[in-house]
Amino acid sequence: MHEKIEISTEYITLGQFVKLANILESGGMVKSFLQDQGVLVNGEREHRRGRKIYPNDVVVIEGAGSYIAVKQD
Repeated sequence: MHEKIEISTEYITLGQFVKLANILESGGMVKSFLQDQGVLVNGEREHRRGRKIYPNDVVVIEGAGSYIAVKQD
């Protein structure tokens, strides 16, 4: 099961999404993590902080878990 991360806008960037998931504390840590390791977005390896994450996109972060973006009511 995926942990739900609520977003209030049409989309957010991958960097913002990782910060919202409370996995890494700072934007600098997110930047380094994505450059070095990357994450899986809908099954595809992604290293770009600016990648747009829309509702129902699934982000898998190795060692942390699986997350799904959901639109906030």
